[in-house]
Amino acid sequence: MTAPSYFNPAFAASAEPVNTEGPQPLMREIPPGEAYPVEALGPLREAVEAVQDITQAPVAIAAQSALSVASLAVQGFADVQTLGGDAPCSLFCLTIAESGERKSSCDRLLMKGLREHERAGAAEYKNAFAEYEVAREIWTQKRKRLMGEAAGSDKIKATGAEADLRALGNEPRPPLYPRLTAQEPTFEGLLKLYQIGKPSLGLFSDEAGGFIGGHAMNSDNRLKTIAGLSQLWNGDTVDRMRSGDGASEYPGRRLAMHLMAQPVAARPLLADPQASGQGFLARFLITEPPSLIGTRLRRGHDAGSDAAVAAFTARLRAILETPLPTGDNPQELAPARLPLSQAAKDRLWRFYEAIERSQGAGQVMEQVRAYASKAAEQAARLGAVLTLWANIEAPDVTDDAMRCGIILAGFYLKEARRLAEAGLVSEETAKAETLRKWLLESWAHDDVTPREIVQFGPNSLRDVKALSGPLGALLKNGWLIQLEPGTVIRGGARREAYRIARVPNADV
Repeated sequence: MTAPSYFNPAFAASAEPVNTEGPQPLMREIPPGEAYPVEALGPLREAVEAVQDITQAPVAIAAQSALSVASLAVQGFADVQTLGGDAPCSLFCLTIAESGERKSSCDRLLMKGLREHERAGAAEYKNAFAEYEVAREIWTQKRKRLMGEAAGSDKIKATGAEADLRALGNEPRPPLYPRLTAQEPTFEGLLKLYQIGKPSLGLFSDEAGGFIGGHAMNSDNRLKTIAGLSQLWNGDTVDRMRSGDGASEYPGRRLAMHLMAQPVAARPLLADPQASGQGFLARFLITEPPSLIGTRLRRGHDAGSDAAVAAFTARLRAILETPLPTGDNPQELAPARLPLSQAAKDRLWRFYEAIERSQGAGQVMEQVRAYASKAAEQAARLGAVLTLWANIEAPDVTDDAMRCGIILAGFYLKEARRLAEAGLVSEETAKAETLRKWLLESWAHDDVTPREIVQFGPNSLRDVKALSGPLGALLKNGWLIQLEPGTVIRGGARREAYRIARVPNADV
């Protein structure tokens, strides 16, 4: 039986001739970003630096976790004044980092207070729901009896029953489901959580590839999910219309997001024309920090770091245990208005004017206008989160808080510009680049067989069907040279094998 060939020669023949002038770059190298402006994190700085000290992860990862958790905690209390009207204090964060960068470790430390709050709420919910079931059964039986009497032939009794029915009131409300976060919901699932739970939620995932590549973002649901999440970022009332259960509205809801994804999972989202065209991606604060893997050799951490994380946890729990402002319906927020001080507003106007000029033809932000157009609002949101974290009853956003918000918004805008090129890279090219780097950095031999790649290579390429395109791209661009069938490699004659073009001093 003939063994299958992993590489289809027609791949190169149908596109461009195989390169004969030495290896050619598959994609333009993305330049490293600026250092994260940790000094602009204000009241969050100490906790972020402590988590970075404990985990030795890039500080940007800890910062993204802290900002998103703080946003979830405070978003229900106030809407912030911006230059274009009031807006939620909700933040959407996207962190791109390889497996092993300790994303989960940062999240776990900074979300400890949230998880403790959810566990305590679950115990209270269990008891409250048992009491609710009893109250509902009593109400149901009483209503059933009164309905029977009201429909009876005894007019005096019927009149009294009608009066008692009106006095009976509405059916008892169930307690709110205590979960504050979801990991990989469909948009319909998120709305169901709003239907039974709290009006302020977070969509947090330290392995967001499951969300990005899952049911919520498949070709049938992507546009609906993007539109719905964008509405929640805006603070709009979300409408849901279904033929089976009619129309529902979800006013007064807030959503914070933090998606942590590996580059191979994030690239398709960055390249998605619907996500870009709908302005969905521009609502995110995106960063891809330089890797620290291989440099994390320090033993232990500073004794004060544990105390700083404990203080963050205590502050988080204190805010989460503060009742949210609602009207008669506990599932509809009635947030206060958080104005900008005059100095803060003046500073924000200057930032807006600079960013507006930078979007003109031929200017530095021309290619990322969607992000740039939201930069001033992002600055106001960031300033508001820092303000409310320090004082949930703050009268306004101070000039110093706005200065921090502008520094952070400027950093994220530069990151968006830097990463814009990554969004232009096709998924096939990204896989080829992953294979190229693995061959040059991790594979010890100067030749390789497809079977070895499937067995030992990157996880995303451990599939016969996934290998053909990347192999063809590397062959076409000169990074692989196909060997004659029958070449002996590691003691065996190979039907299909390649020599790796290792270029001395190449930038890999």
